[in-house]
Amino acid sequence: MKSLECLLTDEAATNEFGEDLALALKAGDCVALSGDLGAGKSTFARAFIRAMADDEALEVPSPTFTLVQSYDLRIPVAHFDLYRLADASELDELGFDEALTEGICLVEWPDRAEEALPAVRITLTLSHEGDGRRVNVTAPEAAFDRIVRSLAIRTFLTGEGYPGVRRRHLSGDASIRAYERIDGRDGEPAKILMDAPRHKPGPILQNGKYYQQLAHIAEDVVPFVAISAFLRKRGFAAPAIYARDLERGLLLIEDLGSEGILDAYGRPVAERYLESVRLLARLHAEPAERDVEIGDGTVHRIPDFDRTAIRIEISLLIDWYLPWRRGRPASEEERQEYFAVWEGLIDVLASAERNLLLRDFHSPNIIWRPEKSGFDRIGIIDFQDAMIGPTAYDVASLVQDARVTVEPDLARRMLTAYAADRRASDSFDEAAFLRDWHLMAAQRNCKLAGLWVRLKERDGKPGYMKHMPRTFAYLEHALSHQVLTPLREWCIKTGILAPESANR
Repeated sequence: MKSLECLLTDEAATNEFGEDLALALKAGDCVALSGDLGAGKSTFARAFIRAMADDEALEVPSPTFTLVQSYDLRIPVAHFDLYRLADASELDELGFDEALTEGICLVEWPDRAEEALPAVRITLTLSHEGDGRRVNVTAPEAAFDRIVRSLAIRTFLTGEGYPGVRRRHLSGDASIRAYERIDGRDGEPAKILMDAPRHKPGPILQNGKYYQQLAHIAEDVVPFVAISAFLRKRGFAAPAIYARDLERGLLLIEDLGSEGILDAYGRPVAERYLESVRLLARLHAEPAERDVEIGDGTVHRIPDFDRTAIRIEISLLIDWYLPWRRGRPASEEERQEYFAVWEGLIDVLASAERNLLLRDFHSPNIIWRPEKSGFDRIGIIDFQDAMIGPTAYDVASLVQDARVTVEPDLARRMLTAYAADRRASDSFDEAAFLRDWHLMAAQRNCKLAGLWVRLKERDGKPGYMKHMPRTFAYLEHALSHQVLTPLREWCIKTGILAPESANR
């Protein structure tokens, strides 16, 4: 257990503290609120619940007589007041265990049921001090680290001239990054706080390197700052960066909006997809820069999508998907054949046209800004893993959007629009591009098939498995090009694809 103390100078500071913890806690956290009458337990609980609900006017009654008040929020919250509890065994009747499994439990007067509460819990002990109160926080290491991180974000915002601003959860993603919406000051527009702590090294896989290094996954926020500067210099709508702490991995960035390129039913809007693929044609019409300076003497060198990176990504299929699909790992012969096929395909890519590769240019990372004009209508986010690689990669990422089905007719229109714009602006080998497009689509879908399983099995995020059928439909289309015949045959031989796909 670790501990810290904070002086909350007034009720506003207590409310702010509740807001900060609402961004730090997660389902399964039990918070014991200790302190005398009037010490601020209910004030903290009210602020916490309102922040979690993103509703400053939410009615938060005291559960003194009902003993528990439940809130169905982003993370469910159950607020217990055990002052009138006759016996600790009554906690079961109140549904405590179920509430803790599904969400967060705030418990006032925890001493009334000490033996029934989890031994490993967060304890906030509040006491009066002057016009405010002092809070002592004790928590297990993982929860403590989350709390300290949230308080550090508050310190960062205050130090950058944003004291007392309202913070609200915005989103998280498949990585360790999280995002908050930050109120603007003095009528300014709201901003986005990117919380991207430095990656912790994983197990060494080869050549003394771990996965992030081999696959060129950004390990800090420097690449995001650099690629944003590069794109903005080229006239594209990437977020401006208003404040940064490179060491801690904190950025305060422009909010480009919330409207995406899908309709209200989650289907692609053709106009928006077509404009997005035309943006790629514009981006690819000029050579990329290799080194991008971001000030303070810091230079980000954009890495190559090299043989090692391609190989480590496609290994996800054989390391994660195949064992999950068949219930047993690949044989050594299957592994050798698979990687030998890919060695030949990577050799083909040696002649591919190369430029800046944004890596995840698809619906979750594209903002539609209807009030703007031209390519400024397209806001680009989540590009910190950019590399120099085949131009076909991002086109494949968009045309075969991993999270939404792009119907064949729209896919054809997108490829036609891209090729037309490229032919109009520079020399363009369309046949070679289409070969590379199929190859990059296959590479990306081999990676994704394994990634969805890894997110489920290793990271406890099963929701991504819903994308698996689409991923394989895309993969089958990618494998229709003759250059990919060896990979298609291997997939059929190992049972990844059905035999009838050989005739498609």
